[in-house]
Amino acid sequence: MLDEKAYVAGLVERARVAQQEIENYTQEQVDKLITAICWDIVKDGPAQKIAQMAVDESKMGNYESKYGKLMVKLKGGLRDMLLEKSVGVLERDEKKGLIKIAKPIGVIGGVLPCTNPEATPVLKAMMALKTRNAIVLAPHPRTKKTNAYIVDLMRETLKKHGAPEDLILCIEEPSLVASNEVMKQCDLVLATGGGPMVKAAYSSGTPAYGVGQGNATVLVDETADLKDAANKIMRSKSFDFSTSCSSENSLVIQEGIYNDFVACLKAEGGFLVSADEKVKLQETMWVDGHLNPDIIAQSPKTIADLAGINVPADCKFIMVEETGIGPDQYPFSGEKLSPVTTMFKYGTFAEGVNKVKTITSFHGKGHSCGIHSTNDDRILELAMATKVSRMMVRQPQALANSGAWTNGMPMTLTLGCGTWGGNISSENITFKKLLNVTWVSYPIASTMPTDAELFGDIMKE
Repeated sequence: MLDEKAYVAGLVERARVAQQEIENYTQEQVDKLITAICWDIVKDGPAQKIAQMAVDESKMGNYESKYGKLMVKLKGGLRDMLLEKSVGVLERDEKKGLIKIAKPIGVIGGVLPCTNPEATPVLKAMMALKTRNAIVLAPHPRTKKTNAYIVDLMRETLKKHGAPEDLILCIEEPSLVASNEVMKQCDLVLATGGGPMVKAAYSSGTPAYGVGQGNATVLVDETADLKDAANKIMRSKSFDFSTSCSSENSLVIQEGIYNDFVACLKAEGGFLVSADEKVKLQETMWVDGHLNPDIIAQSPKTIADLAGINVPADCKFIMVEETGIGPDQYPFSGEKLSPVTTMFKYGTFAEGVNKVKTITSFHGKGHSCGIHSTNDDRILELAMATKVSRMMVRQPQALANSGAWTNGMPMTLTLGCGTWGGNISSENITFKKLLNVTWVSYPIASTMPTDAELFGDIMKE
């Protein structure tokens, strides 16, 4: 019987030896490595095979979306990384007499989800190499072959460019025990996946960056371009059959435009279930109070067939009308990880904001919300009121949250949800989180203010 603790210890030791060999790599050397890694994955041949392997092995999502994810997230991640320094002096502040110097952490433990096994391991490996770290990847057992193929490709690239192959290693026969050992034995954990796995990362005793639960809720007001909003929601909700925690789980729609907007959603391939069909769908999607794994990241047709509902062959997503929020009577108000979206009505904008807050407080604390509106005051009002880490304005949520060519969000596949979601960071997690930084401080002229300058009128009270 395999001693998984000793097995992981062997991988980590190999990774440490490799990491020490690149401790003094220059910025040019690490940038060349990540560029080569990215190219050898996204070029014709490997990218297509990886996308197909991911679908075949995970039985989740679809080929077109997984291929698109490789093209956008990896190229976008590379673009972002090449714009930034990760070696040597990061910053000089002459006024404050400060210099910041980048240092590697050591060995990163990369825990991977089965929902996104195609781009996640590559982006994490690129982030580790950018910061002169090694990485040990712990894939989900359901997608171990896809991960092994990707890791083999990346190791070949390292060898080709004269870098130690053991900078990138993976567990070949993944298990919960092995993943836990990776989290315990590495120097930093970068965890992407479900709630229990992220909780385990934070409980491992190792510093960790993880993600919170998604339940992206999007408000649509009467100033929105309804056809444009419907198209963007369709593109997001149908992308990879909603493997993304950022896809629109709920739509909060102004009651005056509700019927017109539903018509626009139907024109984009949305199917609105009847009251009787909603009961069947709920019984299929939740078993004993838990989301049924058989519906996660499946096509609308597959989910409808399981529920005994007839949907058109070209159905892109399923729509459910709801009035309440909470776990017992209203499970549709929570995260669904499937191309099913829930629709709520609101009257005044204040009511709409409150509904978004209530939904995201029930599920998806700290993750994200969105708005389709042209009223900047309302957009800011929603952003100020909600406890979310990111809010997309007039964008397809699942395609925009983690960065897109058409917004300024950092490209990533790991979305921090702040303390609201039980995370240490509310940012899109990038390579910058894989650095230690040494602050060098020079003496400067005193900046001590007088009491009058510091306290002002308070002194006269």
